[in-house]
Amino acid sequence: MPRLAEELRILHGSGGFGKWLLQMAKTDLIVLDDWAVAPLDVSTRNDLLELIDDRGSSRGILITAQLPVEHWHAWIGDPTIADAILDRLMHRIHRITLAGESLGKSAQKAGITLKAGDAA
Repeated sequence: MPRLAEELRILHGSGGFGKWLLQMAKTDLIVLDDWAVAPLDVSTRNDLLELIDDRGSSRGILITAQLPVEHWHAWIGDPTIADAILDRLMHRIHRITLAGESLGKSAQKAGITLKAGDAA
């Protein structure tokens, strides 16, 4: 998610957004990792709605987030778009809430340094 906005700007600038959107609609599973880490701008918010809307009920979306679900509406920003996005996501959700400390924090306490690409 943190790089999605920039990728979408590039796609719009090159005229490739429509083709990308069609490709994503045919992809079985899209992973939106680090959901709600950075603020959404207006364009990304609108594109995210299109991406999620095109998934329909036959294609999967996996979202990883540290922000609790009850705060997603505020994070999305625009109330109308937030309602639309959350309506499409929440009507077919399988929610798994993990408890406990982050594995990254546990590794730090144990004196282990994790590098990019390491499993936390």
